[in-house]
This record gives sequence, C-alpha cells and structure tokens, in this order.
Amino acid sequence: MKNAYRADHVGSLLRPTRLLDARRERRKGRLSAEELEKIEDEAILAVLALQREAGIDVVSDGEFRRSSWLGGFLEAAEGFVVPESAVRSAATIWQGGRAEVANEGMSSLPVIGGKLKVGGRFTERESAFLTKHADRPFKLTLPSPTMVLVFYREGISDTAYPDRQELIDDVVTIYAREIEALAAGRVPYIQIDSLRYTDLIDPGRREKLEPLGFDRVFAQALAADNALLARAKREGITRAVHICRGNHRSAWFGRGGYEVVAERLFNELDADRFLLEFDDERSGGFAPLRFVPEGKIVMLGLVTTKSAALESQDELLRRIDEASKYLPLDRLALGPQCGFASTELGNLLDEDDEKRKLELVAGTARRAWG
Repeated sequence: MKNAYRADHVGSLLRPTRLLDARRERRKGRLSAEELEKIEDEAILAVLALQREAGIDVVSDGEFRRSSWLGGFLEAAEGFVVPESAVRSAATIWQGGRAEVANEGMSSLPVIGGKLKVGGRFTERESAFLTKHADRPFKLTLPSPTMVLVFYREGISDTAYPDRQELIDDVVTIYAREIEALAAGRVPYIQIDSLRYTDLIDPGRREKLEPLGFDRVFAQALAADNALLARAKREGITRAVHICRGNHRSAWFGRGGYEVVAERLFNELDADRFLLEFDDERSGGFAPLRFVPEGKIVMLGLVTTKSAALESQDELLRRIDEASKYLPLDRLALGPQCGFASTELGNLLDEDDEKRKLELVAGTARRAWG
C-alpha cells in the first residue's frame, strides 16, 4: 500500500541537554534568537540522523523548536494571558501514579484573554528546514483546534469568546492558512494531535461532558478536524490523526477502549491514518478496529514511551497478528503509543532508551511487513 509507513512514530523526541540549556538561557535573555536557532538546527540534524540510523520510515524534527506539542500555534498566537488564577497543579490535569512527577514544568497554564490572532506562519521554519535536510518523508504535527478549549477560563475568556464555538472557528481559520501553506509546499505527512476524543472515551471525563452533550462535543471535534484535513487532501500527502491519552513526564490522562467512539470516529473523520495508543490495558482491545473503513491505515502504538522497559519483539509481533484479525495486516503499521517528549522536559527515559525503542519499532516492522 502506498505511503504505508510501516515504522512510524508520533513526532516528539527527547531534547538533548545542550538544547534544553540553550532554551533556558534564551528565556533569561542571555542568548540571542539567532544563537538559539543555530543550536536548534544542529540538534535537529542530529535527531534526523538518529531516526535514519534506527530505520524509521517517516521522520520529524522532534518538535525541537517548541516548548511542547502545543508549541507552534500557542507560542505564535496573540490573545493568551497568564493570570495568577491560572497557576495550578498538573495533578488536576493528569491522572494516575505519575501526577507528582508531572508537576515539573507545568506550574502554570496560559488562558485566553482576548481574540486570538497570528501574524504569520507558525510552522514555516520547521517545514522549510525539514524540506531541505530530511532524506526521507517527514511529518509536521499540529494540535487539534479543539485543544484550545484547555485554555478557556470562565470569567476571563468569555469576555472575548462568550460562545466557545466562535473560539474554535477562529482557530480553524488561523490553522486553515497554515495547512494550505504546508500542502502547497508538498509537506508529505501532516498530523493532527488531539486529546478531545479521549475526553469522550474516558468514562470519568465523559461524565463531566454530559452537560455539553456527548453528540455535540463529538460533532464539534469531528467538524474542526475535518475542516483542516480537507485542506490537506492532495495527492502525495498523508493526513493523520493521533488520539493521545496524555504523556507529559510519563504521566497519563485518560483510560478506556475505543469502542464508544470507533464506528463514528473511523468513518466520519476524513483522515488517511490513525495513530492509536495500545501500549497497556488502559487502551482496551483491538476489536474496535473492525470499524476502520477501506483505504485507511492504523498505526498500532504498541511500544511505550513512558518507561525505558523494552518490549519483546515476539510479543509485539503476536499483538500485530492479533490486531490483524480485525484489520488486515496491509492496513496496519507500528509505532510508539505517543511522543517521547510532549513537553520539552521529556518522559522518564534517556536518549539511548529512545533509540532502542525506535530501532525496535523499525526492526519489528521489517519482520512483520518485510
């Protein structure tokens, strides 16, 4: 199958110490923008080489120019503020046994305090550098427009956006220009990352959405993502959606199988490829894959990025075989369940662990698909 990309990964990679130090120095005003960019460039060239050596089919810049997966847009947009009331523990966001670790690097969250606008492109540097230096297909990742709702705060944001749909519409408009530029530039793989579907999957989070209406929230998320996917629908471009369950500092955000959303999600979301998390029991089984229609591929996120423990290749092959009972093998691919560094501090493993994980993905893909 064309553009199957059997050995894939979600996008973010562990930042080297030199890059992390440079970003801190830049925030303190002790390093110029030009000096930081030079260090970013060098780090990205090195991580492109790492992915090539590991045997990954589609590469990324590791999101090294961003502070988090929300990066590009969040850092480029005007309209965000950080009031004192926005300071809160990450434990209110991330569930599970890693909440105490997740606090690091998440002491405050910006909120929407005015109309959002972006003066120009916000992934132009990323795409231009990869176009010039990647020796194989590369991907650009964007957070779903609905992720902007994380930054909506009653009493602050509603002065600019009394209607939350108007907020999403503004973000879609801003994103549309970006997506069209990426498509015109023939970026081969455009990926939308979303936790919004996890809000619908996780029983506890779904309960909190009941006042808004399950169907309404679902339709809103599908419409926003489809508006962007439609603009990237061109020959030679793979359009992917990653459904994330939380990943900051090896923490997690949601649990539950895909069954509750599967039929509608896989059929109504106009993506070529779904990147799904299946690394532990919280993700449920493979049976929901039976709803994936002809022509769409699923990357099985079987390799965890949350710990250094290396999976057994035989066990991965067994799980791929199990998934193929619901979706044919030629419409499957393999990758980690999420990125290695959703925020710049990264998950609780090191770069050697990361490389072993990527090599495992590539080696297992070669055995499974040849």
